[in-house]
Amino acid sequence: MKTILVISMMVCFASAQQRTVDTRPVILAFGDSLTSGYGVPPGLGYPEQLQKKLDASGYSYRVVNMGVPGDTTRSGRVRINNALALKPAIVILELGGNDSGELTLTQTGTNLEEMIRLFRNGGITVVLAQVDSELSKVFTELARKYSLTLIPSFLDRVEDNPKLTIADGIHPNAEGYTIIINTVMKAIEPLLKKQPPLR
Repeated sequence: MKTILVISMMVCFASAQQRTVDTRPVILAFGDSLTSGYGVPPGLGYPEQLQKKLDASGYSYRVVNMGVPGDTTRSGRVRINNALALKPAIVILELGGNDSGELTLTQTGTNLEEMIRLFRNGGITVVLAQVDSELSKVFTELARKYSLTLIPSFLDRVEDNPKLTIADGIHPNAEGYTIIINTVMKAIEPLLKKQPPLR
């Protein structure tokens, strides 16, 4: 009798787990500390705020945060297989800001292009998010070559504004990320599809 009860409980638990699996298409936020939400409380970074914005706007997508503080385009290439394994519908590629002094512009461009190629080979829509004006030519040329959506200034209206950044004057605070979300949504909304709500 006890054995039957335990088996029944296990079946119910497994069924509950199956019902809670999130099957929404993934939007992958792939980047460095600006993506990870460095310096702000959990839930207030841009991927988390983007999730709330999508939910409120009726878009049924799941945002996954793969931001790593200090990441360069070189280290981004190293961990790209983990990103591909998620099979995202869209990836917002925000890297390059930490490359200065470590990589040349040519190396940055090569790394970005290789990531773009791998994502596109997986049928993933790539959105480029530029954070460093010195990389403007690199990002513009890649966006044109591969017909990608480009966010030309990820930190538009936030950069160098002490009211919108944390103490280091570089990384956005929660209010700064709210502005960034509007910039990101404007860029990606034409790529989004209304999905039926989860049951």
